[in-house]
Amino acid sequence: MKNAILFHGTGGTPNHFWFPHLKSALEEQNYTVWVPQLPDTDNPDLKNWLPFALENASFDENTVLVGHSAGCPLILSILENIAVTIHQAVLVSGFIEVAKEEPEPILQQSYDWEKIKKHCQHFDFINSDNDPWGCDDTQGRKMFNALGGNLIIRHGEGHMGSDKFNQPYKKFPLVLKLIESEQK
Repeated sequence: MKNAILFHGTGGTPNHFWFPHLKSALEEQNYTVWVPQLPDTDNPDLKNWLPFALENASFDENTVLVGHSAGCPLILSILENIAVTIHQAVLVSGFIEVAKEEPEPILQQSYDWEKIKKHCQHFDFINSDNDPWGCDDTQGRKMFNALGGNLIIRHGEGHMGSDKFNQPYKKFPLVLKLIESEQK
């Protein structure tokens, strides 16, 4: 059975931005969809988010993972820590490093790219060239260079979902299209 797991970012909820629309659209295509409320959402920390995801989700060859912002490094860590190969990972406004001096608790110190690649059949990265938090096309290219797949750079689209920057993004048809194209 096809299943999808959608991971929100910092300060997010399952009802933020394009998640409800994507959930409904996937359910119409007979996916089982889980959109969890991640713990302590305002302070994403891999020490909390990764065990929560690993303990509460099921992963198999039919799994599609979708993440936004801080949900993306979570997906990379999940892929590094599972024993199966999932079908697809779609990372929207993802990042693997930050420009500031202090460490970002959602990020690993380093990633085992070969192990991550081994646990996912196809990667899609969607980043904008003007993301206000630095989750930009440079970050997308770094993940793409390490993992391959499909890199889509949006122009002037910001964070593709942000209250602070007035990016409502109630629907994001591109994400659904990428998932549908991999199911054929």
